Amino acid sequence: MDLYGTELSSRLLLGSAQYPSPAHLVDAISASGCQIVTVSLRRETASGTGAGFWDLLRETGVRILPNTAGCHTAAEAVTTARMAREIFATDWIKLEVIGHSDTLQPDVFGLVEAARTLSDEGFQVFPYTTDDLIVGERLLDAGCDVLMPWGAPIGSAQGLRNPDALRSMRAHFPGVPLIVDAGIGRPSDAAMAMELGFDAVLLNTAVARAGDPVGMARAMALAVQAGRAGFEADPIERRDMAVPSTPVLGLAEL
Repeated sequence: MDLYGTELSSRLLLGSAQYPSPAHLVDAISASGCQIVTVSLRRETASGTGAGFWDLLRETGVRILPNTAGCHTAAEAVTTARMAREIFATDWIKLEVIGHSDTLQPDVFGLVEAARTLSDEGFQVFPYTTDDLIVGERLLDAGCDVLMPWGAPIGSAQGLRNPDALRSMRAHFPGVPLIVDAGIGRPSDAAMAMELGFDAVLLNTAVARAGDPVGMARAMALAVQAGRAGFEADPIERRDMAVPSTPVLGLAEL
């Protein structure tokens, strides 16, 4: 998988919030085999523990994808992204501009505005967006090379609420890296996203809040691998009627 010129072998991205302990986070990263971990600037600087948290992640060898979590305007997201670039020394940014406090649905108008500003400043933007095709086109026009549509509201564990829209998105943007971001609750959800042809999934709560975060991280990694392998194997289409697996021609008539 290629993201902004970086070749990656893992198709699972993990968030770094809500884990029971830093040790659980480190062990989950190891069990998942992921190569990218998202970090909120607010999480990084909270309570004066940011430096230690940053050092902990660097020791894992993963690539950090800072995000603008909690930003509700384009201006706020742009400012946060600029700060994140200074702290993490990377042009990568997961761009979030939240428009609804209950669903955490993106404000797609502010998202496009912020994406254009950041792209013009040399950022490589990973926009958290909806499954709307027109919004996707606007984000690509704004300079994004990757799209990250939600599967369901953040942290809801509802899985893929609109698989038909995601399927249409995959067909509409055949050459664009697409990552399902938010809503994944179970390994089966991750496998379904990959079977639809998505390039990766990004999840946090499903692993961090599981009874066994390390075991769930391992399960999610296997699900992503299985789903991708199934997609690449070109599965048969669904049928309205039964089709016998044993030929009826040549059978004796009694």
